[in-house]
Amino acid sequence: MVEKRLTPEEALKQYKLQTTGKLKIFLGYAPGVGKTFSMLNEANRRFERGEDVVVGYFESHERKDTIEQLKDLPLMPLKEIPHGSIKLKEMDVDSIIERAPKLVIVDELAHTNAPGSKNKKRYEDVIEILNAGINVYSTVNLQHLESLNDIVQQITGITVNETIPDNILTNAEVVIIDIPPESLRNRLRRGNIYKPFLIESALKNFFRNGNLAALRELTLRQIADEVDEDLEEYKINHDINDNWYTCERIMVSISSNPKSKRLIRLGARIAKKYKCQLYVVYVECTHILSAKETPDRVKTLEDNIQLAKKFNAEVVELSGKSISHALLKFSQEKHITQLIIGHPHRSKFQRLFRGSTTNKFLEHAKDVQIIVVPYDAM
Repeated sequence: MVEKRLTPEEALKQYKLQTTGKLKIFLGYAPGVGKTFSMLNEANRRFERGEDVVVGYFESHERKDTIEQLKDLPLMPLKEIPHGSIKLKEMDVDSIIERAPKLVIVDELAHTNAPGSKNKKRYEDVIEILNAGINVYSTVNLQHLESLNDIVQQITGITVNETIPDNILTNAEVVIIDIPPESLRNRLRRGNIYKPFLIESALKNFFRNGNLAALRELTLRQIADEVDEDLEEYKINHDINDNWYTCERIMVSISSNPKSKRLIRLGARIAKKYKCQLYVVYVECTHILSAKETPDRVKTLEDNIQLAKKFNAEVVELSGKSISHALLKFSQEKHITQLIIGHPHRSKFQRLFRGSTTNKFLEHAKDVQIIVVPYDAM
Protein backbone atom coordinates (compact mmCIF):
# COMPACT_ATOMS: atom_id res chain seq x y z
CA MET A 1 0.00 0.00 0.00
CA VAL A 2 1.45 3.37 -1.07
CA GLU A 3 1.36 5.95 1.68
CA LYS A 4 -0.36 9.16 0.61
CA ARG A 5 2.01 12.13 0.68
CA LEU A 6 0.85 15.32 2.34
CA THR A 7 0.60 18.49 0.30
CA PRO A 8 2.73 21.42 1.55
CA GLU A 9 -0.45 23.07 2.88
CA GLU A 10 -1.50 19.90 4.75
CA ALA A 11 2.00 19.48 6.18
CA LEU A 12 2.02 23.09 7.41
CA LYS A 13 -1.39 22.67 9.01
CA GLN A 14 -0.26 19.48 10.75
CA TYR A 15 2.92 21.17 11.99
CA LYS A 16 0.94 24.08 13.44
CA LEU A 17 -1.40 21.68 15.22
CA GLN A 18 1.60 19.95 16.79
CA THR A 19 3.32 23.14 17.92
CA THR A 20 0.36 25.34 18.90
CA GLY A 21 -1.17 25.19 22.36
CA LYS A 22 -4.71 23.89 22.80
CA LEU A 23 -7.56 26.18 23.87
CA LYS A 24 -10.36 24.97 26.11
CA ILE A 25 -13.32 27.30 26.65
CA PHE A 26 -15.83 27.02 29.47
CA LEU A 27 -18.97 28.43 27.88
CA GLY A 28 -22.11 29.70 29.59
CA TYR A 29 -25.31 31.45 28.62
CA ALA A 30 -25.24 34.05 31.41
CA PRO A 31 -23.07 35.36 34.26
CA GLY A 32 -23.08 33.17 37.34
CA VAL A 33 -23.63 29.75 35.75
CA GLY A 34 -20.27 28.58 37.13
CA LYS A 35 -17.77 28.93 34.27
CA THR A 36 -14.82 30.21 36.30
CA PHE A 37 -15.60 27.84 39.18
CA SER A 38 -15.58 24.83 36.81
CA MET A 39 -12.45 26.02 35.02
CA LEU A 40 -10.49 26.39 38.26
CA ASN A 41 -11.81 23.09 39.55
CA GLU A 42 -10.43 21.26 36.51
CA ALA A 43 -7.19 23.25 36.59
CA ASN A 44 -6.66 22.20 40.21
CA ARG A 45 -7.09 18.54 39.35
CA ARG A 46 -4.35 18.85 36.75
CA PHE A 47 -2.16 20.83 39.16
CA GLU A 48 -2.56 18.16 41.83
CA ARG A 49 -1.42 15.53 39.31
CA GLY A 50 1.85 17.43 39.00
CA GLU A 51 1.21 19.43 35.82
CA ASP A 52 2.70 22.91 35.47
CA VAL A 53 -0.38 25.15 35.77
CA VAL A 54 -0.48 28.90 36.43
CA VAL A 55 -3.20 31.55 36.60
CA GLY A 56 -2.57 34.30 34.07
CA TYR A 57 -5.70 36.29 34.89
CA PHE A 58 -8.54 35.63 37.31
CA GLU A 59 -11.72 37.63 37.93
CA SER A 60 -13.50 36.66 41.15
CA HIS A 61 -16.36 39.19 41.05
CA GLU A 62 -16.02 38.82 44.84
CA ARG A 63 -17.74 35.42 44.71
CA LYS A 64 -16.55 33.48 47.73
CA ASP A 65 -17.03 29.98 46.24
CA THR A 66 -15.06 30.97 43.14
CA ILE A 67 -12.21 32.51 45.14
CA GLU A 68 -11.92 29.33 47.20
CA GLN A 69 -11.37 27.34 43.99
CA LEU A 70 -8.00 29.05 43.48
CA LYS A 71 -6.56 26.88 46.23
CA ASP A 72 -2.79 26.51 45.65
CA LEU A 73 -2.69 27.50 41.99
CA PRO A 74 0.29 29.82 41.31
CA LEU A 75 -0.74 33.36 40.28
CA MET A 76 1.31 35.15 37.63
CA PRO A 77 1.94 38.83 38.50
CA LEU A 78 -0.22 41.26 36.53
CA LYS A 79 1.25 44.07 34.46
CA GLU A 80 0.55 47.63 35.62
CA ILE A 81 -0.42 50.04 32.86
CA PRO A 82 -0.54 53.80 33.61
CA HIS A 83 -3.88 55.37 32.72
CA GLY A 84 -4.11 59.01 33.71
CA SER A 85 -3.67 59.28 37.47
CA ILE A 86 -4.26 55.56 38.07
CA LYS A 87 -2.63 52.27 37.15
CA LEU A 88 -4.70 49.50 35.57
CA LYS A 89 -3.72 45.86 35.81
CA GLU A 90 -3.79 43.45 32.88
CA MET A 91 -2.39 40.02 32.11
CA ASP A 92 1.36 40.01 31.46
CA VAL A 93 1.58 38.05 28.21
CA ASP A 94 5.37 38.29 27.85
CA SER A 95 5.99 36.98 31.38
CA ILE A 96 3.67 34.02 30.77
CA ILE A 97 5.42 33.13 27.51
CA GLU A 98 8.83 33.44 29.19
CA ARG A 99 7.64 31.27 32.11
CA ALA A 100 6.29 28.70 29.57
CA PRO A 101 3.92 26.67 31.76
CA LYS A 102 2.04 23.73 30.30
CA LEU A 103 -1.33 25.35 31.06
CA VAL A 104 -2.36 28.92 31.83
CA ILE A 105 -5.75 30.04 33.17
CA VAL A 106 -7.17 33.16 31.49
CA ASP A 107 -10.58 34.32 32.71
CA GLU A 108 -13.04 36.44 30.65
CA LEU A 109 -11.90 35.89 27.08
CA ALA A 110 -13.95 38.77 25.60
CA HIS A 111 -12.37 41.41 27.85
CA THR A 112 -11.04 44.63 26.27
CA ASN A 113 -7.56 45.44 27.55
CA ALA A 114 -6.62 48.82 28.99
CA PRO A 115 -5.24 51.40 26.55
CA GLY A 116 -1.50 50.91 26.18
CA SER A 117 -1.67 47.13 26.50
CA LYS A 118 0.28 44.93 24.11
CA ASN A 119 -2.95 43.74 22.47
CA LYS A 120 -6.32 45.45 22.27
CA LYS A 121 -8.36 42.36 23.24
CA ARG A 122 -7.71 39.52 25.66
CA TYR A 123 -8.49 36.90 23.03
CA GLU A 124 -5.52 38.32 21.09
CA ASP A 125 -3.37 37.77 24.18
CA VAL A 126 -4.61 34.18 24.27
CA ILE A 127 -3.78 33.63 20.59
CA GLU A 128 -0.23 34.83 21.25
CA ILE A 129 0.10 32.46 24.20
CA LEU A 130 -1.27 29.55 22.15
CA ASN A 131 1.18 30.30 19.34
CA ALA A 132 3.97 29.97 21.90
CA GLY A 133 2.88 26.36 22.45
CA ILE A 134 1.14 26.93 25.81
CA ASN A 135 -2.30 25.45 26.52
CA VAL A 136 -5.03 27.83 27.72
CA TYR A 137 -8.25 27.45 29.70
CA SER A 138 -10.64 30.38 29.36
CA THR A 139 -14.26 31.44 29.95
CA VAL A 140 -16.87 33.30 27.94
CA ASN A 141 -20.64 33.71 27.67
CA LEU A 142 -22.32 33.07 24.33
CA GLN A 143 -23.60 36.65 24.04
CA HIS A 144 -20.00 37.70 23.36
CA LEU A 145 -19.89 35.72 20.10
CA GLU A 146 -19.71 38.21 17.22
CA SER A 147 -22.24 36.52 14.92
CA LEU A 148 -24.90 36.44 17.66
CA ASN A 149 -24.56 40.09 18.66
CA ASP A 150 -27.79 41.24 16.99
CA ILE A 151 -29.77 38.21 18.18
CA VAL A 152 -28.70 38.74 21.80
CA GLN A 153 -29.69 42.40 21.59
CA GLN A 154 -33.10 41.41 20.23
CA ILE A 155 -33.64 38.91 23.05
CA THR A 156 -32.35 40.96 25.98
CA GLY A 157 -32.52 44.56 24.77
CA ILE A 158 -28.87 44.89 25.80
CA THR A 159 -26.06 45.74 23.38
CA VAL A 160 -22.95 43.65 24.02
CA ASN A 161 -19.89 45.70 23.10
CA GLU A 162 -17.19 43.14 23.90
CA THR A 163 -17.19 40.34 21.33
CA ILE A 164 -14.88 37.60 20.07
CA PRO A 165 -14.62 36.22 16.51
CA ASP A 166 -16.60 33.04 15.89
CA ASN A 167 -13.50 31.12 14.81
CA ILE A 168 -12.09 31.36 18.36
CA LEU A 169 -14.92 29.11 19.52
CA THR A 170 -14.76 26.92 16.40
CA ASN A 171 -11.09 26.08 16.96
CA ALA A 172 -11.41 25.36 20.69
CA GLU A 173 -12.56 22.48 22.82
CA VAL A 174 -15.80 23.76 24.36
CA VAL A 175 -17.30 22.73 27.68
CA ILE A 176 -20.86 23.95 28.28
CA ILE A 177 -21.56 25.01 31.86
CA ASP A 178 -25.31 24.73 32.16
CA ILE A 179 -27.93 25.10 34.88
CA PRO A 180 -31.70 25.66 34.54
CA PRO A 181 -32.75 29.35 34.42
CA GLU A 182 -34.73 29.21 37.66
CA SER A 183 -31.74 27.69 39.48
CA LEU A 184 -29.61 30.55 38.18
CA ARG A 185 -32.19 33.09 39.38
CA ASN A 186 -32.17 31.44 42.82
CA ARG A 187 -28.38 31.68 42.84
CA LEU A 188 -28.76 35.38 42.08
CA ARG A 189 -31.33 35.87 44.85
CA ARG A 190 -28.96 34.29 47.38
CA GLY A 191 -26.34 36.90 46.53
CA ASN A 192 -23.97 34.43 44.87
CA ILE A 193 -23.66 36.44 41.64
CA TYR A 194 -24.07 40.18 42.29
CA LYS A 195 -24.03 42.43 45.31
CA PRO A 196 -27.39 42.78 47.15
CA PHE A 197 -28.27 46.23 45.79
CA LEU A 198 -28.04 44.92 42.18
CA ILE A 199 -30.17 41.79 42.61
CA GLU A 200 -33.70 43.14 42.05
CA SER A 201 -32.68 45.15 39.02
CA ALA A 202 -30.91 42.12 37.50
CA LEU A 203 -33.94 39.86 38.08
CA LYS A 204 -36.21 42.33 36.26
CA ASN A 205 -33.84 42.90 33.35
CA PHE A 206 -31.15 40.56 32.02
CA PHE A 207 -32.06 37.69 34.37
CA ARG A 208 -35.74 37.49 33.36
CA ASN A 209 -36.84 33.88 32.85
CA GLY A 210 -37.61 34.47 29.17
CA ASN A 211 -34.18 35.99 28.51
CA LEU A 212 -32.36 33.17 30.23
CA ALA A 213 -34.40 30.41 28.53
CA ALA A 214 -33.76 31.95 25.09
CA LEU A 215 -30.02 32.43 25.73
CA ARG A 216 -29.72 28.91 27.08
CA GLU A 217 -31.38 27.40 24.01
CA LEU A 218 -29.24 29.57 21.73
CA THR A 219 -26.11 28.28 23.48
CA LEU A 220 -27.09 24.63 23.19
CA ARG A 221 -28.03 25.03 19.53
CA GLN A 222 -24.80 26.82 18.70
CA ILE A 223 -22.70 24.06 20.19
CA ALA A 224 -24.86 21.39 18.52
CA ASP A 225 -24.01 23.01 15.17
CA GLU A 226 -20.29 22.99 16.02
CA VAL A 227 -20.45 19.32 17.04
CA ASP A 228 -22.36 18.51 13.85
CA GLU A 229 -19.59 20.10 11.74
CA ASP A 230 -16.93 18.15 13.65
CA LEU A 231 -18.85 14.91 13.07
CA GLU A 232 -19.26 15.68 9.37
CA GLU A 233 -15.51 16.29 9.04
CA TYR A 234 -14.78 13.02 10.88
CA LYS A 235 -17.08 11.05 8.56
CA ILE A 236 -15.50 12.59 5.47
CA ASN A 237 -11.95 11.90 6.74
CA HIS A 238 -12.85 8.29 7.53
CA ASP A 239 -14.91 7.74 4.35
CA ILE A 240 -18.11 7.01 6.31
CA ASN A 241 -21.24 7.41 4.18
CA ASP A 242 -23.79 5.84 6.51
CA ASN A 243 -26.41 8.12 8.00
CA TRP A 244 -25.90 8.46 11.75
CA TYR A 245 -29.06 9.65 13.48
CA THR A 246 -27.44 12.38 15.55
CA CYS A 247 -30.19 14.83 14.53
CA GLU A 248 -33.21 14.87 12.26
CA ARG A 249 -33.07 16.43 8.79
CA ILE A 250 -36.30 16.64 6.86
CA MET A 251 -36.56 16.76 3.05
CA VAL A 252 -39.77 17.46 1.15
CA SER A 253 -39.85 16.64 -2.56
CA ILE A 254 -42.16 18.99 -4.41
CA SER A 255 -43.25 19.57 -7.98
CA SER A 256 -45.46 22.00 -9.85
CA ASN A 257 -48.48 20.11 -8.53
CA PRO A 258 -50.56 22.49 -6.35
CA LYS A 259 -51.06 19.64 -3.89
CA SER A 260 -47.35 19.86 -3.00
CA LYS A 261 -48.37 22.53 -0.50
CA ARG A 262 -49.71 19.83 1.80
CA LEU A 263 -46.34 18.08 1.70
CA ILE A 264 -44.57 21.33 2.62
CA ARG A 265 -46.91 21.96 5.56
CA LEU A 266 -46.42 18.39 6.82
CA GLY A 267 -42.63 18.77 6.56
CA ALA A 268 -42.78 22.10 8.39
CA ARG A 269 -44.77 20.54 11.26
CA ILE A 270 -42.27 17.69 11.62
CA ALA A 271 -39.28 20.06 11.44
CA LYS A 272 -40.87 22.27 14.09
CA LYS A 273 -41.44 19.24 16.33
CA TYR A 274 -37.79 18.20 16.11
CA LYS A 275 -36.46 21.77 15.79
CA CYS A 276 -34.36 20.69 12.84
CA GLN A 277 -33.36 21.64 9.31
CA LEU A 278 -36.07 21.52 6.62
CA TYR A 279 -35.13 21.14 2.94
CA VAL A 280 -37.71 21.61 0.20
CA VAL A 281 -36.37 20.15 -3.04
CA TYR A 282 -37.57 20.45 -6.61
CA VAL A 283 -36.03 18.37 -9.40
CA GLU A 284 -36.07 19.73 -12.93
CA CYS A 285 -36.36 16.48 -14.85
CA THR A 286 -34.51 16.44 -18.18
CA HIS A 287 -35.84 13.04 -19.29
CA ILE A 288 -37.34 13.06 -22.78
CA LEU A 289 -40.60 11.59 -21.46
CA SER A 290 -41.00 14.05 -18.61
CA ALA A 291 -43.96 16.42 -18.65
CA LYS A 292 -43.12 19.81 -20.08
CA GLU A 293 -43.64 22.85 -17.91
CA THR A 294 -46.34 25.31 -18.89
CA PRO A 295 -46.72 28.91 -17.64
CA ASP A 296 -49.43 27.72 -15.25
CA ARG A 297 -47.23 24.92 -13.88
CA VAL A 298 -44.29 27.32 -13.48
CA LYS A 299 -46.55 29.74 -11.57
CA THR A 300 -47.78 26.93 -9.29
CA LEU A 301 -44.21 25.78 -8.63
CA GLU A 302 -43.24 29.33 -7.67
CA ASP A 303 -46.22 29.48 -5.28
CA ASN A 304 -45.05 26.23 -3.67
CA ILE A 305 -41.52 27.62 -3.30
CA GLN A 306 -42.79 30.82 -1.71
CA LEU A 307 -44.78 28.77 0.83
CA ALA A 308 -41.63 26.79 1.68
CA LYS A 309 -39.71 30.01 2.28
CA LYS A 310 -42.42 31.17 4.72
CA PHE A 311 -41.49 28.15 6.85
CA ASN A 312 -37.77 29.11 6.65
CA ALA A 313 -37.04 26.01 4.59
CA GLU A 314 -33.88 25.80 2.54
CA VAL A 315 -35.21 25.54 -1.01
CA VAL A 316 -33.00 23.57 -3.39
CA GLU A 317 -33.44 23.11 -7.15
CA LEU A 318 -31.84 20.01 -8.64
CA SER A 319 -31.62 18.76 -12.20
CA GLY A 320 -31.31 15.33 -13.76
CA LYS A 321 -32.83 12.67 -15.99
CA SER A 322 -33.97 10.67 -12.97
CA ILE A 323 -35.85 12.39 -10.14
CA SER A 324 -35.19 9.47 -7.79
CA HIS A 325 -31.42 9.51 -8.44
CA ALA A 326 -31.24 13.29 -7.89
CA LEU A 327 -33.19 13.00 -4.63
CA LEU A 328 -31.09 10.04 -3.51
CA LYS A 329 -27.81 11.85 -4.16
CA PHE A 330 -28.99 14.94 -2.30
CA SER A 331 -30.28 12.91 0.66
CA GLN A 332 -26.88 11.22 1.00
CA GLU A 333 -24.99 14.52 0.81
CA LYS A 334 -27.18 16.17 3.47
CA HIS A 335 -27.72 13.05 5.61
CA ILE A 336 -31.49 13.32 5.34
CA THR A 337 -33.37 11.25 7.92
CA GLN A 338 -36.95 11.71 6.67
CA LEU A 339 -38.25 12.19 3.13
CA ILE A 340 -41.79 13.38 2.43
CA ILE A 341 -42.92 12.71 -1.12
CA GLY A 342 -46.17 12.77 -3.04
CA HIS A 343 -47.25 9.72 -5.06
CA PRO A 344 -49.10 10.79 -8.20
CA HIS A 345 -50.52 8.33 -10.69
CA ARG A 346 -48.38 7.86 -13.76
CA SER A 347 -49.80 6.53 -17.00
CA LYS A 348 -49.19 2.89 -17.91
CA PHE A 349 -46.80 4.09 -20.60
CA GLN A 350 -44.79 6.16 -18.10
CA ARG A 351 -44.69 3.33 -15.55
CA LEU A 352 -43.53 0.90 -18.24
CA PHE A 353 -40.60 3.04 -19.40
CA ARG A 354 -39.74 5.07 -16.29
CA GLY A 355 -41.01 3.15 -13.27
CA SER A 356 -41.95 4.83 -10.00
CA THR A 357 -39.86 7.58 -8.37
CA THR A 358 -40.97 6.41 -4.93
CA ASN A 359 -40.17 2.75 -5.58
CA LYS A 360 -36.76 3.60 -7.00
CA PHE A 361 -35.92 5.71 -3.97
CA LEU A 362 -37.13 2.97 -1.61
CA GLU A 363 -34.96 0.46 -3.40
CA HIS A 364 -31.71 2.41 -3.07
CA ALA A 365 -32.12 4.64 0.01
CA LYS A 366 -30.38 3.68 3.24
CA ASP A 367 -31.40 4.86 6.69
CA VAL A 368 -34.08 7.26 5.42
CA GLN A 369 -37.64 7.11 6.69
CA ILE A 370 -40.03 7.79 3.80
CA ILE A 371 -43.48 9.29 4.18
CA VAL A 372 -45.49 8.77 0.99
CA VAL A 373 -48.63 10.86 0.63
CA PRO A 374 -50.88 9.88 -2.33
CA TYR A 375 -51.89 13.00 -4.22
CA ASP A 376 -55.33 11.52 -4.84
CA ALA A 377 -55.94 11.47 -1.08
CA MET A 378 -55.28 15.21 -0.75
